[in-house]
Amino acid sequence: MISAYILIQTHVGGPARVAHDIAGMPGVRSAEAVTGPYDVIVLAEANDLDELAKLVVRRIQEVEGVTRTLTCPVVHL
Repeated sequence: MISAYILIQTHVGGPARVAHDIAGMPGVRSAEAVTGPYDVIVLAEANDLDELAKLVVRRIQEVEGVTRTLTCPVVHL
């Protein structure tokens, strides 16, 4: 199992709706609107890197209002 934080930038006025739309997706543990350089932070889990990539590219990036994503896989050192 791989976990990742996905940092999302949205159009102005979009963070709450984007977080709500993403929160219900399979593999998403949480989606929260935040302040700062990113507008939404998502915690996601997937069986492998390919599944995680599909979640980001095919699902999250397709949500209306999403303008940019940055995926940060969790490492266990």
